[in-house]
Amino acid sequence: MTFLRYLTYEKTYIYLYLASFLISAAVFFTESNGSWTWGTFFYALALSSLVFLGFLLFRYQQNVSVIRQMKSEDYDSLSLEGEFAKEHIDELKKQHIREMNRIHDRQNEHYDFIVSWFHEIKTPIAVLRLLQQTDMDSGSLREEITKIENYVDQALYYAKLDSFNQDYDIQNCDIIQISKEIVKSHSKTFFSKKIRIDMQVESLAVQSDPKWLQFIVNQLLTNSLKYTEHGGEITISAFETPQEKQLLIRDSGIGISQKDLPRIFNRGFTGETGRTHAKSTGMGLYLAQQLSNKLGHYISCTSEVRKFTQFIIHFPLDSDPYLMLQKKHDE
Repeated sequence: MTFLRYLTYEKTYIYLYLASFLISAAVFFTESNGSWTWGTFFYALALSSLVFLGFLLFRYQQNVSVIRQMKSEDYDSLSLEGEFAKEHIDELKKQHIREMNRIHDRQNEHYDFIVSWFHEIKTPIAVLRLLQQTDMDSGSLREEITKIENYVDQALYYAKLDSFNQDYDIQNCDIIQISKEIVKSHSKTFFSKKIRIDMQVESLAVQSDPKWLQFIVNQLLTNSLKYTEHGGEITISAFETPQEKQLLIRDSGIGISQKDLPRIFNRGFTGETGRTHAKSTGMGLYLAQQLSNKLGHYISCTSEVRKFTQFIIHFPLDSDPYLMLQKKHDE
């Protein structure tokens, strides 16, 4: 920090000094009654200038000292403006740290997901290699390809979460028809595990994005199929109230423990069921809930161990949250 540059920030003091000196000189000239001398005047000027120069040097040393201490973040500001600037910088630093932590957590989440995704997708690929070496069964081949497609869909939809509002189209769609198509795509699994499917309704119109909704229902049904044992049953039903519409997917599977139930929609959570009965990325239910929320829906779950698990997708009557936000913004 050069002294000349420092002076540019002390112009207020310099102007104050000049103004006070001119006022003092004017008073001296008017009150001296002709008895003043130039020597006395210049003597007063020299004294006041020395005092002012000493003040500037003292302030300069203070500024230099504060600048050196700024690196340690433990210093006292020299002005009210500096104090506010310090507080603002401290807040910016906190925001920066929070943002860096968020980005770091996000990177870790992406890494964990990718690692688990690779491990998960290796299983159907290994099965396909075994089928290739034996008499390949077309049904088994379709089942393993379906699993791979599901894992690929999970990765794609996970990547699209942050840009969801650029790729959705709310329209009337038949949730039961979507469910039937998903059941049909899993027909091999239903047959091989001898799981009965009970569709209790013929149609239910809801407002949603059919592509995203299909992914959501598929994740719930895949979860039910994975944890329903041979000879079990999956029931799909629907209800409509004045406040909302509901799609229910209920299975007679192994159930979810009460301590795990509140966390099943957390990112990467597998719980006792995922650890003991099947490998799981813990992303299917998380993605289903996240996408549901973005569409203005939400998923709830009830379960009892070794008895049943029931997922409910709740569809509010006005279920386009982005459109509602846009209307509020326009108002």
